[in-house]
Amino acid sequence: MFSYVARQAILDSKKNLYAYELLFREGEQNFFPDINPDEATSKILTNNHLDIGLEDITGGKLAFINFHQDTLQHRFPTSLDKNLVVIEVVETVQLTPELVQACINIKEMGYKLALDDFDFAPKWDVLLPYADIVKVDIVECDQTLMRSNIDRLKQAKIKLVAEKIETYEEFEEYKALGFDYFQGYFFARPEVVKQKSIPTSKLALIDLVCASAATDFNLARVNDIIERDVSLSYKLLRFINNPLINKSNKISSLRHALNYMGEIEVKKFIALVALANLGDSKTIELLHLSLMRAKFCELVGKARKLADNPPTGFLLGLFSLLDAILDIKMRTVVEKLPLGEQLKGALCGEKNELQSYLSLIKAYEVGYWQSITRDAQKLDIELAMTQGFYNEAIKWGHAMKQLIKD
Repeated sequence: MFSYVARQAILDSKKNLYAYELLFREGEQNFFPDINPDEATSKILTNNHLDIGLEDITGGKLAFINFHQDTLQHRFPTSLDKNLVVIEVVETVQLTPELVQACINIKEMGYKLALDDFDFAPKWDVLLPYADIVKVDIVECDQTLMRSNIDRLKQAKIKLVAEKIETYEEFEEYKALGFDYFQGYFFARPEVVKQKSIPTSKLALIDLVCASAATDFNLARVNDIIERDVSLSYKLLRFINNPLINKSNKISSLRHALNYMGEIEVKKFIALVALANLGDSKTIELLHLSLMRAKFCELVGKARKLADNPPTGFLLGLFSLLDAILDIKMRTVVEKLPLGEQLKGALCGEKNELQSYLSLIKAYEVGYWQSITRDAQKLDIELAMTQGFYNEAIKWGHAMKQLIKD
């Protein structure tokens, strides 16, 4: 039986990555809402059906995992490394004496306990002394009840996670209220648009992005761009010489790289280095998401026999968050890039085949299993293959993020 996994980032108040929540399904039959997702999670982990280890999925960060009544009472979570997981007690559990004692036992063994979709109802008071974290769905919770109880939780040294944070305004609001962590895709959206044009300091990087997106590779033009910024040349060559990318040959120039790696790979890495420098003032998780999308869309493109010059699938994923990186509307950004009309349209949300690639990876990012099924069918790609692409994108994204940080 093949298993499916998705993940969602949880950031701290400085927008640094704190953890991932993991979402699971087992096989195609569990893609439908009449299957209990918590039971599916437990079964998958118990039977070792995962095709990728927890540390590979999270890059060594904490994994928040939902657990159901039976698995908590049978202490199943204790089969996992207490340093790698946070045990989420889902809101559907019955607070029986057996369940409460099981949570106490798990806590005493050194595990972190989180109460998921916490609604501030008095019935949960019995578990609060053992909870390290509560997660609050800001859309579903009673705002008055929440605001009147925040101080009580803070005094008890309980950390607060705000779920479904989708805008910077919500992020700032709930940070001011005292929340410690934030789950949602606010960081992948543009902040308040502060300017109507790309800043001068970023123009050389945009030129590099243009060079990587052009069908014809103009090496002289790329050299000229890089020569204007010595640090770019250094970063690009250091990147290409990293053992993750190039294990055997010391590359001394862009021309050498082109001869050794080939035009397509050089274009990809130029785009990647340029994007990393464009986003140097943003949370690294934004770049990480771009990297994952780039690899995923590249693999989907290969499965769909998409031409690779320029590397359209890769560029589609990599550029899909350019608006958030530059805090400029996507339509304004793509007008400055020599992209094909279909690629421009997909980046701006127009319905076409390339937009379906983005739709598929976005569905994985939030665990919309029915959308994953629908998009995979539309693209005529087997579900198991798309999970393989997602797993590979996770691992490649972690490796590239670490390389860029280093």
